[in-house]
Amino acid sequence: MKEQVYTNYRLQLPQEELLGTLVVRDGLIADIQPGVVTHGENGQGDYLLPGFIELHTDNLERCMSPRPGIRWPLEVAAVYHDRDLASAGVTTVCDAIAIGDIAAGSPRLSNFAPMIDVVFAAQTAGRFCVEHRLHLRCELAFEHVYEITAEYAEHPLLSMISLMDHTPGQRQFIQIDKFKEYYMGKHGVTAHQIEEMIVVRQQKQQMYAQKNRQALVQLTRARGISLASHDDATVEHVQEAVEDGVILAEFPTTLEAAKAAHKSGLQVLMGAPNLVLGGSHSGNISAMELVLQDLVDVISSDYVPQSLLQSLFIVAHKTGKPIYEAMRLFTSNPAKAIHLFSDRGSLEVGKRADFITVHDDGVVPLLRTTICRGDRVA
Repeated sequence: MKEQVYTNYRLQLPQEELLGTLVVRDGLIADIQPGVVTHGENGQGDYLLPGFIELHTDNLERCMSPRPGIRWPLEVAAVYHDRDLASAGVTTVCDAIAIGDIAAGSPRLSNFAPMIDVVFAAQTAGRFCVEHRLHLRCELAFEHVYEITAEYAEHPLLSMISLMDHTPGQRQFIQIDKFKEYYMGKHGVTAHQIEEMIVVRQQKQQMYAQKNRQALVQLTRARGISLASHDDATVEHVQEAVEDGVILAEFPTTLEAAKAAHKSGLQVLMGAPNLVLGGSHSGNISAMELVLQDLVDVISSDYVPQSLLQSLFIVAHKTGKPIYEAMRLFTSNPAKAIHLFSDRGSLEVGKRADFITVHDDGVVPLLRTTICRGDRVA
């Protein structure tokens, strides 16, 4: 029997903080008690809280292409990505893999299959430190998005599908200037090309988006897959999401949409980079504005894994909530969204020993260790 003892930690339990001792046996939490014992790892009063559960990260793409035009060996990139997550305190991740894109020639039009394959191979081989699952990001204006997604509907790692529409002039890019700024800056699109892209994308949305949306909704219903909307901007967007059986509203772009989603019972997901930077790079609603109104249920690292820990402490500081309350946005709530709360997402006897230890010096919270299924991975 493999046993580890963690004592003199500020344990962040579901309803309270407890200075005490946590015992792990064979990868599970075996006991939680108040007080300090004389043996085991002494935390010197540091925090011990559940590992983060990440629902939407594009970090694998960054590891595959650390610079424009560079393609890193995929198996190696996947391992780099996994270590990034472990060092950020993530113990379960839904790797967000795009099916389709709005830009002609985008790597996303062909990268999805090798990305899915490499994640599955590494997870199966035990090459990863943390647990990886799949989140398929379905671009509705992409002609073949449904038929490709349907091929993966029975994939053993598939936990989530999101409905995306990045057509310029609505949702994330309701401001056309922001669309131009993003694609001309990030992808090197010329002024002439961007005007042509706008016209083509708007045409393709009219041709394919609604048909693809209806087909994907039926697919998720038939298989019980968690469904998310993306960049809802209006009450009408939210109403459509509710009718489609969506449970998670990712990155609503306006206060109006966030309020409507929350009132309708959807979990609202916002980005940790938005919290750290104090606003949206696309000119949309500030995540902190929504947090302060209790309109956010889940925080995702999006494109910066390390932003999760810092944003947790930002949320606690700005709202005045204790860590054990603020952490629900990073732990128990995302676990519930993808039906994993029965065995992770909180410090409770019998659950997986997935947790992190953190030292807070009042300036930057420092991750000390990441434990996944009882093993130290960072």
